[in-house]
Amino acid sequence: MKFTCEKTLLSNAISIVSRTVSPKSSLVFLEGIYLRANENLQLTGYNLETGITVQVEASVRDPGECVMPTRMFADIIRKLPEEVVSIEVDESYRVSISAGVSKFHLMATSADEYPQLPKVEEEKAVHLPQKALRELISGTLFAVSDDSANAIYTGCLVEAEEGSITMVAIDGYRLAKRTWHNNEAKFPAMHFVVPSAALKELEKILSDTEDEVLFTLGKKHISFSVGSASLICRLLDGKFVEWRRFIPESTPIKLVANLREFTETIERVSLIVSEKYKSPVRCLFAKDGAEFRTVTTIASAADGCRMAGDGKDTENGFSCRYMLDALHAVPTEEVCIELSGGLNPILLTPTSDEYDFTYLIQPVRLN
Repeated sequence: MKFTCEKTLLSNAISIVSRTVSPKSSLVFLEGIYLRANENLQLTGYNLETGITVQVEASVRDPGECVMPTRMFADIIRKLPEEVVSIEVDESYRVSISAGVSKFHLMATSADEYPQLPKVEEEKAVHLPQKALRELISGTLFAVSDDSANAIYTGCLVEAEEGSITMVAIDGYRLAKRTWHNNEAKFPAMHFVVPSAALKELEKILSDTEDEVLFTLGKKHISFSVGSASLICRLLDGKFVEWRRFIPESTPIKLVANLREFTETIERVSLIVSEKYKSPVRCLFAKDGAEFRTVTTIASAADGCRMAGDGKDTENGFSCRYMLDALHAVPTEEVCIELSGGLNPILLTPTSDEYDFTYLIQPVRLN
């Protein structure tokens, strides 16, 4: 195998695919990056759950394939001068890498046993802007469960129907729901759960642009195509809870807060809360504002925030971390706080139709 390509393109591709390389595997070849040179250059990282492939423009003189040692290959390419990189692999998998006057030699391995990524039949395919999918992921991923005993909740539920795509995460203490609307689109009806690990890697690949991403749903896998990169992962099996039943049908108390002021207030109160010194925040929602207090065994804190509306002196307790996670995901300058009693969940919702989100935080019983 012999080819040349731009150093920057190759380095960026290695950085992307290395995220799904197995750091330690009983199948040693999965610890490397698969290279295949044909018409162009293809790089792949795969851990048997999630795989990423990137196509790189290259001038291929001799086609071939091999598996490169991830760390060494990445370090060498990253440190090469900004020149055209030339790579040659002989029949014994001895690798020669050169750029300008820099030259390196290392050993690769055969790609004969490297597994092929699953093929996803194009039964249901959806196009949407990268920015929209990125916002769906970042707006829900924080609420995914880390309890492997209930694996279905370690991913995000995706529901598609004509004109909208909804993503939901739930961990038993909170719920995050984000919906993207496109009235001109006709999405096929879909309902599936994507592992959070794959979504984290996909979020890094997506850009904040209107460029399209294509996702294709198969029977057991889903693939995402983003420019020259594609990610494929196994779907999670199981039945996701009917999440709509957790959201109260009516909330008689509604207040509107400036997102920045609300967030900064909670951040100040949470300064005395830690893993060692845990304590819920006691909140009193009154007319035109709210008061927040918390007490640990070594400190106490109190603060307040202006809000439009009447909280009717409703007292509620909640986790600082859960509230801040939700507030950091709110994409608007103002947020609506919806209440229906001290022992019922707090809802964060938009104040206009520009965005569609719901963040639910379960209350903490106060002494």
